[in-house]
Amino acid sequence: MTNPDSDHLAPWHNLTAAEVSTRLDSGRAGLKNTEASRRLDQYGANTLPQPQLTGFARLFIRQFISPLIYVLLAAMVVSLIAGKLADASFIGLILLLNALIGALQENHANRSAQALRNLMIIRARVVRDGKVSEVSAENLVPGDQVLLSSGDRVPADMRLLEAAGLEVDESVLTGESLPVLKNSELICDPASPIAERGNLCFAGTLVAAGRGRALVTATGLQTEMGKLSQTMEAAHSAKPPLFQRIERFSKKLTIALLVAVALLAAIELARHTDPLVIFMTAVALAVSAIPEGLPMALTLVLSVGTRRMVKRHVIVRKLVAVESLGSCTVIATDKTGTLTENHLTARKVVFCDDVSVTIDGGKLPSALEFPQHGDARVTRLATVAALCNEAELRPLENGEWHSSGDAVDQALLVMAHKVGLTRRGLETHWPEQAQIHYEPALGFAATLHVNAQNQGTLICVKGALEKLLPMCNRMATVDGDMPLDAEQALSAMARLAEQGARVLAFADGEGSASDQFVPESLHGLCLLGLVGMFDPLRPGAAAAVAECRAAGIHVCMLTGDHPRTALAIAQELKLTDSGDKPVSGVDLASAEAQGPSTLDALTADTRVYARVSPEQKLTIVQSLQRQGQFVAVTGDGVNDAPALSSAHVGVAMGEQGTEVAKESADLLLTDDNFTSVVAGVEEGRIAYQNIRKVIFFLISTGAAEVVLFVLSTTFAMPLPLTAVQLLWLNLVTNSIQSVGLALEPGEGDEMRRPPRPPQESLFNPVMLRRVLVSGVVMGGLAFISFYWLLQQGWEVETARNSVLLLMVLFENVQVFNSRSESRSIFRQPFFSNPILLLGTLVAQGIHILCLYSPLMQEVLGVSPVSLSQWGVLLSIALVQVVAMELLLRFNRWKASP
Repeated sequence: MTNPDSDHLAPWHNLTAAEVSTRLDSGRAGLKNTEASRRLDQYGANTLPQPQLTGFARLFIRQFISPLIYVLLAAMVVSLIAGKLADASFIGLILLLNALIGALQENHANRSAQALRNLMIIRARVVRDGKVSEVSAENLVPGDQVLLSSGDRVPADMRLLEAAGLEVDESVLTGESLPVLKNSELICDPASPIAERGNLCFAGTLVAAGRGRALVTATGLQTEMGKLSQTMEAAHSAKPPLFQRIERFSKKLTIALLVAVALLAAIELARHTDPLVIFMTAVALAVSAIPEGLPMALTLVLSVGTRRMVKRHVIVRKLVAVESLGSCTVIATDKTGTLTENHLTARKVVFCDDVSVTIDGGKLPSALEFPQHGDARVTRLATVAALCNEAELRPLENGEWHSSGDAVDQALLVMAHKVGLTRRGLETHWPEQAQIHYEPALGFAATLHVNAQNQGTLICVKGALEKLLPMCNRMATVDGDMPLDAEQALSAMARLAEQGARVLAFADGEGSASDQFVPESLHGLCLLGLVGMFDPLRPGAAAAVAECRAAGIHVCMLTGDHPRTALAIAQELKLTDSGDKPVSGVDLASAEAQGPSTLDALTADTRVYARVSPEQKLTIVQSLQRQGQFVAVTGDGVNDAPALSSAHVGVAMGEQGTEVAKESADLLLTDDNFTSVVAGVEEGRIAYQNIRKVIFFLISTGAAEVVLFVLSTTFAMPLPLTAVQLLWLNLVTNSIQSVGLALEPGEGDEMRRPPRPPQESLFNPVMLRRVLVSGVVMGGLAFISFYWLLQQGWEVETARNSVLLLMVLFENVQVFNSRSESRSIFRQPFFSNPILLLGTLVAQGIHILCLYSPLMQEVLGVSPVSLSQWGVLLSIALVQVVAMELLLRFNRWKASP
């Protein structure tokens, strides 16, 4: 027996059924049970390996791997060495809470391989020792003969030996929207892609119609699904955009802090200052510069974004994915089930005289109120479509409809219902007398009906146009039945096919109930017309694509469908410009063979990819990432899982998506609608705006503290604030107000802005100018106040008390300056964010309570201040509003052409 693991030795789709049986040493009676047991030992169970999940302790430790966390850990260690237990405790508490939240989130992370394994735990009917028995799919081995029928999940990769009307839904593996007709007699080219191997069935796919007998050729990891599992394990998830920006920011902050500390230390050493004083000054500077509340603030902003996304039908599995979706510059979306409904619809009827009728799309209404079409030929064609049909369609008590059977037949029954005809009503007048079942070799199906009242007969035929043309001598026109014009009919079919439709032809005629009803007896019929069946767009999909393009997001469609079908859908979505052509899997393979640069040049502007394999979807994503794009991938099938896992953010369909896709994704859509992806992008952009607002607020107040300390050290003055007072500012009053910023609503123009450049830092020029001006103004005024108070003879502790209160007031003012980078504080709706107002009042209120609390007076070194001092300090704090308004005008002037 040939080793089935050696694909290069056994291209099963390129061999005849007899050759496959010989290679696998399997006869008509199937394997003997003893041989099956031996092969099970040799090849192993037909399962995928269980992934080893990361333990909670390891996830917890992993949360500390971040440059920003390193800085905070260093500050905590320095504080411990210096004996500042309060400082160290504050920082340690923040680190522990942040790590706990992050670990809990990641504990629900990706279990893609396990989901794949669960998908394959099914039962199969197998022939062994000449008998049909049912066994667990786990026990299948290469060489087993498996019987397939409608509704079965294919348990392994297999080569068909026999097939009767066998259609398999391979959308989870290939993305092909329509069931694939299988033919055991086919001999496929060795290089043909998976989607075109019509003599094979693949593990995890679903038998939509018909029956077959097949020989197992691969099990477990050797199946196409198994290879996909290995591809997913090898795919490295891209680091989220927010993490990339935070890491760059943290590195710059660390370098700046080290430079500042070294500079101050050098100045103090030159002055022969006591080394212990220098050390304490460095600790204080580090505490003031490091935004200790930032990790918690980021978690808060993302949590708020998560709740907002749920209201817009997006479930977040990983917090950071909230911002990642907002940062995306490219959305690579699956077609079937994402942009389209994955529900075949008979939408267009075309007659041979070029007259066409569009059938209303959408699902059936709960009430049977049908429009009557003016063209009687529509009713005539719909009669044939309903009678020559093996599907079922019936209303349920809840007003919905239940359908079963072949997807094409279901679509035709729905079309007939919309025209005003029901199969049950038609059969009362035209009961079925005989039937010719659809077979691939025939290419058509036919039924014979006899009228119970007048004994008249009706022949109904549907199938491929080229199969029906020899049976017909007439065609239906608006002026009645006319002699057949075959060229006109073929021309009409070509135009319909160019629109991406699956085309069926219909014919009727009279026959004799006494004659034998066989294919050879079908002649002298009238060609009624053609029906184009489409997978309709989801409502709002075209508008969502347009919104993405307006927002500067490049949308590309990845599908396993035929290029013609893919292009038709893309044109309906207005995804492509005139002259654009789809890139096929063959084109991708050719470009990839020439090197990464050739591949990247191909993917840079391509909007439609057709006939692409799961591995090629991953290749496309990785190519876009190499070009510096932030990539979001949407999908619902197993074939989308590697790309979902590797993207910066993966978005899976929550309703119809496979468990594999869901477990591979960061976000789930509860309504499976592409419009929800766009809503998620908007919420993600709002989240990023709020992150920038929080960071600006924390960094600008921290910068003010640094300026205050640098000036005080430069002029050989005492430390203006103690380390505990700095932590009080950074972790308590600041953090309370940052909660309000995290809840800021959108500014309304998020989807009219281009995406942020992928390499853009958190500190772009606008942010940098705002931080510098804020830091200099607040820090400078605080230093002047501290200097003046000391010159007036105030005690250091009393002066620090006033400076601390002034810094709290600066924070109260600055939090409102932080609400927008481009709008004046006076043009923002004051009450649009009541939590921000409440947070500001609470922060100030807590500080006032501390001024009168004996315990906090001792811990913070504070005391009550007079009403006149309050007035003076508040007046100084309001200068910051004037400074930021002037800067806003400068920024507008600089941005103007």
